[in-house]
Amino acid sequence: IHGNRHPGTDPIWAVGWDAKSLLLGVRKADEGWSFHRLPKGSHSYDGAHGWNTEWPRIREIGEEDMLMTMHGTFWRFPKDFGVDEVAGIRPRSNYLKVIGDFCRWEGRVVLGCDDTAKSEFLNKRKAKGEIAAPQSQSNLWFVEPSELDHFGPVIGRGAVWMKEPLAAGALSDPFLFAGYAKKGLHLSHGGSVEVQVEIGLLDRKGKMRTATTVAVPAGGYRFVDLDDLPEAEWIRLKALGPIKQATAVFTYRNDDHRTEQSAAIFKGLAHAGGERVGGLLRARDGDKRSLSFAPVNEEGQPLGYYEMGAGLGLRRVDDDAAEQFTRKKAAISPYKLGMDEASVVYTDDNGNRWRFPGGEEGTITGSYRIAREVATERDLLHIDGSFYELPARNAGGVSKVRPVATHHRLVHDFCSYRGLLIMSGVVLRAGDGNPHIIRSDDGKVAVWAGAIDDIWKLGKPRGVGGPWKQTKIKADAISDPYLMTAYDHKELLLEVEHAATITAQIDIHGDGTWVDYRRFTLPANGTRTHVFPDSFSAYWIRFVSDADTTATAILTYR
Repeated sequence: IHGNRHPGTDPIWAVGWDAKSLLLGVRKADEGWSFHRLPKGSHSYDGAHGWNTEWPRIREIGEEDMLMTMHGTFWRFPKDFGVDEVAGIRPRSNYLKVIGDFCRWEGRVVLGCDDTAKSEFLNKRKAKGEIAAPQSQSNLWFVEPSELDHFGPVIGRGAVWMKEPLAAGALSDPFLFAGYAKKGLHLSHGGSVEVQVEIGLLDRKGKMRTATTVAVPAGGYRFVDLDDLPEAEWIRLKALGPIKQATAVFTYRNDDHRTEQSAAIFKGLAHAGGERVGGLLRARDGDKRSLSFAPVNEEGQPLGYYEMGAGLGLRRVDDDAAEQFTRKKAAISPYKLGMDEASVVYTDDNGNRWRFPGGEEGTITGSYRIAREVATERDLLHIDGSFYELPARNAGGVSKVRPVATHHRLVHDFCSYRGLLIMSGVVLRAGDGNPHIIRSDDGKVAVWAGAIDDIWKLGKPRGVGGPWKQTKIKADAISDPYLMTAYDHKELLLEVEHAATITAQIDIHGDGTWVDYRRFTLPANGTRTHVFPDSFSAYWIRFVSDADTTATAILTYR
């Protein structure tokens, strides 16, 4: 680590965040501080305690650009950013690991990670149950530099205004515009008259040109497709008149080129059928430095007790006390998901109901791990054949969840151990030749081991579901929210028995900022489909009818 080439004139950089977005501060010797905003790829760093200020880094890795880690995104960061130009910051990929620091060594990028914490830091959940605390542990993650572009598909969300009064002529901070294939802007306000907002684009030098002017109707909302605007580095908004309560949220994503097929590294993870071995997993405490595995067969019958050590060998151990401790203290929570013909219902610890897409009928049976911390303040939520990144409760919780992969496999349990993700639910005869399948010394049980960020390769997030499926509803009754963020193709099917106008409402910031997206008027026994624009995204969607009826509101994501 070394200082700037020209310390007297080179800028100082500082990265942070607020409730709206990421913040990049640039301090020049003669001008002082200026600020730009970037979108968040993850909300798991938004903890109210602020300890996550330990984690962002901008550092050399032996490439033309520096590497920046911030809120679950790997970024290209130009070495001379802010000297003469404010250009070149680009997202590379999203990740799940918690990365404290990194450097280049022996041709690879080595990342130091926060992998397992004995404390859950204000993040208890009924869905997780009462799992005995593990021993805190971390490890190094070695990746080829090219891999930094190929982990999770890039998404980004952030605001420049959030429910704030603006005077005529008020300018927003510049918000990153370059580096995303699909870009949208949500504008809303609480006033009784139409408002005008000017959209400006900033070039490499920070010089702005007006791109267009948009009108937001009285008391209303407008979605602006930004994909047709010219290329630029930054985007900035200007209020052309006073606005009582302005909100401006950007939602970005890049194309997700994954298919429904899982990568070969998951060969052996169970589908329905086969001699599946599940079981409970736990990183042990008390400086034992080993992993407990209490396996069960497909009928749920115990298959003894096994431990894994530093060499990742899985051996049978005759230790009844350790086995009983694991089966009791790592037991799967009695919490149950709700399910009806429309979708899966997750009820959080405050009693709020959230709906998620359902999987293929019959693929998920019995009791399985629904939620668990897999890195410091990073939970995985596991619902009906899909994994989701679930921020801690003090970082937005389920309202800021993000789909990671859909797999439709019978994963029974998962945990973090020595920097690895361990999963149970293996078909013994199906994983031959896969080095990620670790078999026991007696050949009777096995687990899967890999990096947490391998699970992006399980399959593209997808699903079918919604809040209503031939559901009797009352006029003005609002449906449960249904997940919408980070899916590619999105299509809506509406059906009603009695004539009604159905209003689709969306949460544009994941914090309960609901706006009316569109109204659909349907006759008796009417049907309507709607395909959302490619650039459109929102966190959640819900529906309300103006009349009593029996209705269906189902979304297909693929």
